[in-house]
Amino acid sequence: MPARALRLYLVRHGQSEANLDNTVNARLPDHNVPLSAEGHKQAAAAGHVLARTLGPDRRVRLFVSPYVRTRETSAGIEAALGATGTRFDKREAIELRELEFGLFDGIPDGDLPRLFPREYEHYDKHRRFSGEFFAPMPLGESRCNVADRVKAVFGTILRDAAADRPDPITDFVIVSHGVTIRCFRLQWMHYGWEWYEQQRNPWNCSVQLIEGRPGGGYSDTLLFEGFRPSETRQTRREEGVVSAAP
Repeated sequence: MPARALRLYLVRHGQSEANLDNTVNARLPDHNVPLSAEGHKQAAAAGHVLARTLGPDRRVRLFVSPYVRTRETSAGIEAALGATGTRFDKREAIELRELEFGLFDGIPDGDLPRLFPREYEHYDKHRRFSGEFFAPMPLGESRCNVADRVKAVFGTILRDAAADRPDPITDFVIVSHGVTIRCFRLQWMHYGWEWYEQQRNPWNCSVQLIEGRPGGGYSDTLLFEGFRPSETRQTRREEGVVSAAP
């Protein structure tokens, strides 16, 4: 059990070049897409929010997706934490990477039925019946696959927070991606998959706080709204189809 109330701060990366330009994902693999100039400013803003919230008396561990844009977002957060004297260290976790779009990556939606007719029909069948969560992209992943792999980080977090450790950590900053953060919340909070289908992607550099309650269980609240992402093909594909609540 954690030594004290566990706090997980889930931060989506800042605005990336792909959030601004539809052609970026056709030229660069997703893991290599950097932040835009505005994205670096957003990362600094999220860092200031976290630094004010955590303060210099807390020991913090960052778990970061190894993609370029999340590494750069983490750098902005680290600078703000360091400026306030917050003790922190960092680990990279490949389990926190973004949904892998496979052969659909960088391809305009209108071209998918022509280029990948059978694969697209399989994917679209799920989407038409509010089951996009389960639909894998060819040579890529489904949202369900992401939810499966993100749980691998949970054991590490709980181990690091265990009360029997000589110096337990109970404050964690998770720097990741829109799909992955939604899957993280779904799994940690034991939401149903339908919940995922009803959620929009978090905004750039938003901070979602999952916090242990004194009597047991966890709360899941928005600490910092972040910055509205630009509406591009990539942001729409990441978000997927958002269904209405039942």
